[in-house]
Amino acid sequence: MPSLLPQDSDESLLVGRIRTREGPTPVAVRDGRLEDLSGVAPTVADLLARLAPHEPVPAGRDLGPLADHDLSPEWADAGERPFRLLAPIDLQAVKACGVTFAVSAIERVIEERARGDASRADAIRGELQARIGADIGSVRPGSEAAARLKDVLIGEGLWSQYLEVAIGPHAEVFTKAQPLSAVGTGAYVGVRSDSEWNNPEPEVVLVCDPQGRARGAMLGNDVNLRDFEGRSALLLGEAKDNNASCAVGPFIRLFDGNFTIDDVRQAVVSLEIEGEDNFRLEGASTMNLISRDPLDLAAQATHHHQYPDGFVLFLGTLFAPTQDRDAPGRGFTHKVGDVVRVSSPRLGLLENKVTSCELAPPWTFGVGALMRNLAGRGLLSAEAVR
Repeated sequence: MPSLLPQDSDESLLVGRIRTREGPTPVAVRDGRLEDLSGVAPTVADLLARLAPHEPVPAGRDLGPLADHDLSPEWADAGERPFRLLAPIDLQAVKACGVTFAVSAIERVIEERARGDASRADAIRGELQARIGADIGSVRPGSEAAARLKDVLIGEGLWSQYLEVAIGPHAEVFTKAQPLSAVGTGAYVGVRSDSEWNNPEPEVVLVCDPQGRARGAMLGNDVNLRDFEGRSALLLGEAKDNNASCAVGPFIRLFDGNFTIDDVRQAVVSLEIEGEDNFRLEGASTMNLISRDPLDLAAQATHHHQYPDGFVLFLGTLFAPTQDRDAPGRGFTHKVGDVVRVSSPRLGLLENKVTSCELAPPWTFGVGALMRNLAGRGLLSAEAVR
């Protein structure tokens, strides 16, 4: 199994959050040691807002070697622990881009044409891949060639709203989750119990400051309900934003001389699923096949919107699971108990276990609760939030 930390963690600066007995606390992992950053900034969003790009993160209170702390997942019987890893973001808006790879574009068209019925997907997939797959992958979104391809596809009756965002000038950018609602590594992820066709989406997630500048990256699992979105794009909110349906982590790796946006552009994100029924699935998403540059996607997210606490942006995935699980032609869907591992050598491991949204721990700690907690700990002075 991949390591929780990047393979070159001794050359990286990682920022995240832990839950202590006092409350949520921003931390750094530096040289293998854990540092409490609450004396530097009360939230991760504030930390990134106050530090200039590539400015060193001030040293925090030393909490000892990270290896000395119990990082076992929620579903492990580990008893009471002094702290638990949380999602490494807090007040940031959680945005996502869809249909940023040619293969994912085809899969979204399949969902639409199947009307959310997984049993029809296999036949539709074969037809569409033969007719449009190569063409979509060879054009630059928003280009004259893309416009010409659009005209051809319309003429053949193959146009789709998903192809509009795959090769048109405007990317799909939507709200994935509410601030503070994302879960971290070792937590349960939720799938609605009334969904019969769903999947994980392993992605790289950009972390941006209030000025829209990309400051680092982390891993993400954009849990998706294919049957809901396939029935109607207007159900996107119900397909995407549910209790425990957004997982990010394990830490934010800040950009520096050892890790840059070019490393994001070349990242390979691996996915592994192990089910209690002995089902196993593996796949990967290769970022150098993305149709739109990550910085272009971040710019599109900020063209007509401001994010005073910063934002994070799921960049989309090449991976769309089609391996049959229960019956021929039915494809893949999650089952309760699936363990999902998203990993990348320079970003570490994001591991979660599937349950239903109804049974996942409810999200009860919102912005108001965080502010009251920080105030009670004396962390909201004017100097602390300057």
